[in-house]
Amino acid sequence: MACVLLFNRLLPFSHRLTRTSLCLLSLFLSYLCYCALFPANTIMQTSGDPTPSCQRVLDHGAKRRIQKSCVLQPSSADASRLKSDQRPSTNFHTDTPSPPMSNLKFGNKKLPNAIIVGVKKGGTRAVLEFIRIHPDVRAAGTETHFFDRNYDRGLEWYRGLMPRTLESQITMEKTPSYFVTKETPHRISAMSRETKLIVVVRDPVTRAISDYTQTLSKTPDLPSFQDLAFRNQSLGIVDTTWNAIRIGLYVLHLENWLRYFPLAQIHFVSGERLITDPAGELARVQDFLGLKRIVTDKHFYFNRTKGFPCLKKPESSGSPRCLGKSKGRTHVQIDRDAIEQLRDFYRPYNDKFYEMVGHDFKWE
Repeated sequence: MACVLLFNRLLPFSHRLTRTSLCLLSLFLSYLCYCALFPANTIMQTSGDPTPSCQRVLDHGAKRRIQKSCVLQPSSADASRLKSDQRPSTNFHTDTPSPPMSNLKFGNKKLPNAIIVGVKKGGTRAVLEFIRIHPDVRAAGTETHFFDRNYDRGLEWYRGLMPRTLESQITMEKTPSYFVTKETPHRISAMSRETKLIVVVRDPVTRAISDYTQTLSKTPDLPSFQDLAFRNQSLGIVDTTWNAIRIGLYVLHLENWLRYFPLAQIHFVSGERLITDPAGELARVQDFLGLKRIVTDKHFYFNRTKGFPCLKKPESSGSPRCLGKSKGRTHVQIDRDAIEQLRDFYRPYNDKFYEMVGHDFKWE
């Protein structure tokens, strides 16, 4: 209406204007009318969603002309919010949640793929320390005794004792008393029938003397070896209830394990060859576990003082790694007749064990 009134007032003077002046005047009046109809604060909003504001003041025809301008020119606040909305959301709800970044970097705690189940004083600690230098093996540092003493704590408690491992690594633990515990084979098979089992065996007579030597160091007033090993030494009657003697009856314990695991899933390490040829024994352990042969003879040297192999000094360490003071200790002296009587006692059990596992350990 204002534009019409202004034009009527200027009309009487239009005869004085040239054609060019009239054109310029028309353009100026059109611009004034446009500004009156479409104020600048309507098109350029300072906050909120620009599109609805435009739609409130425009008729349908005008909306079609400038709606694109309204949408493509949001305010700085809108631009910031628009960028934020376009960022990918981290709150995904999928069937399998993404693992935490700590797990991607350090791995997860898994139930063991392989367990060293025996035997006490056979060389289990040496096997564990030697095999764990392999980059694809991680092992629990202490004996867990889960399957013989702590089974009621549950598998999640057991899992919590394991080290973190990557997907490509093997988790291991060792508890030598498992081999002679009646319930253990069934319990391990209930966890996983695919578990690989390692048994370190040794001449049962030598093993019994080593067992006695260790116990004597802790209990000085212990009865003599002969008093514990025999019910009647003059008749050669051995006391199989004594744990040091009972452990060496390998074939009887193995029969219990074979009720739950195939023989191919059990690997036997020679405790004697572990001393004379540690690299050879570890090569066979690595093959059994499906590992590349990385632990070789370059990792070992023989410690003449201990009479036992040690790991050579790593580049990052100032000294070689030998087993503790209790490993390789001097055995107590046992009467020769008692030793021969025990060899006679164990011989039929040993022969049957050799036949069962398909290997002669030559303990004579």
